[in-house]
Parts: sequence; C-alpha cells; structure tokens
Amino acid sequence: MLGMQDRMNQRVHPQWTELGYEWYRAVWIECGELMDHQGYKWWKKQHSDTEQVQLEVVDIWHFGMSALFVRGLSHEDIATNMLAELEASATGETDVLLATEALAAHSLQTRSFSVSLFRDLLHASGLDFDSLYRQYVGKNVLNFFRQDHGYKDGSYIKVWDGREDNVHLVEILAELDSQANDYADLVYVSLKTRYPGATAE
Repeated sequence: MLGMQDRMNQRVHPQWTELGYEWYRAVWIECGELMDHQGYKWWKKQHSDTEQVQLEVVDIWHFGMSALFVRGLSHEDIATNMLAELEASATGETDVLLATEALAAHSLQTRSFSVSLFRDLLHASGLDFDSLYRQYVGKNVLNFFRQDHGYKDGSYIKVWDGREDNVHLVEILAELDSQANDYADLVYVSLKTRYPGATAE
C-alpha cells in the first residue's frame, strides 16, 4: 500500500515528498466528513451510512500513509515503524465518533498521523487490515481514474447518474472478486464502463 500511495502521489507531483504538504490537515478534514456519514446530529433523524463511513476511513489511510513518508526512509523502513507503533500500543476506543475525534485531535495537535489511533477507528468502523487492503486498492484505482479523466484540471465529472463516484465504487467492489490477480484492472475497467462519455473514448 505504501508503494501504491507513493506512485499515486508522484502522479500529482514527482517530488511530492520534498514539498511539505500538510497531510495531517487532510486527515482531520476527512474525519469531519466521516462523522457526517456516521451521524452526530441529535437534533434530527439520521441513519449511519456504514459503507460511506468505511470509504472515509480508507481516504484517511491514503493521507495518513502519505504523512509518514520522510525523505531518506524506504517503504520498508516506514512499514517497520508502523508495525512497531501498533505493537507498542493496545487497542483503544471502539466508538466510531470517539475514535474519529481522537485521531482528528492527534492530527491537529501533532501535525502528524497516528497508526495506532487509526487502527482503533478502523476496528470501530467494522474493518480489519485485510478489508482495508481490498478497499484501499479500489480507492487507489479510483484516484488514478480521476487523474486520467481530468481531476487535476477540473474537467472530471464526479457525479454519474445522480450518484457520486464513491457510491459507484462501492457497488463495483461488491461485484468483483478481490482475490483476482487482475483485481485493480477490473476495478478500473468497471469505472470506465460507468463513466459518462466513456463510450466516446
């Protein structure tokens, strides 16, 4: 996943690790979006959208991993540091909203990313690291798809047939075999099939 994220970030800017992007800021903003999907408004009727909550968790993982890249560290070094943090800390908060707030607060206070607090949010949202991997691959492919279809210059169409591309992705992932060797390719082809104007490409 670190390798895939590095390649995605290089697509946005080849020297991304040297530019000092505020990845922590993207983490806490995504935490806010997650809370909207989970539902926190006691003054109105709300229903938790578990699939969208989990997609936000995956989005947080994209930005969180990016925050851990330090010039001079290899993907293996970063992975070793991540595992060490997980092994050194016990599982904590199990409530989705409280786990989200803990991760957001840490991001704001330290301007960094906590793998152990993310693990708490991951588990609270009903995911494990295996399901995170499957969903991460799907979202990573969607990000490449967006870049290929004008995301950077603003020409990308995010809403198709009245539904955001994230919703289409959830439907596609439910239809495909994540164990297939060409899983990532299948996700891309499925997105392209649904995308407006795809037949004209």
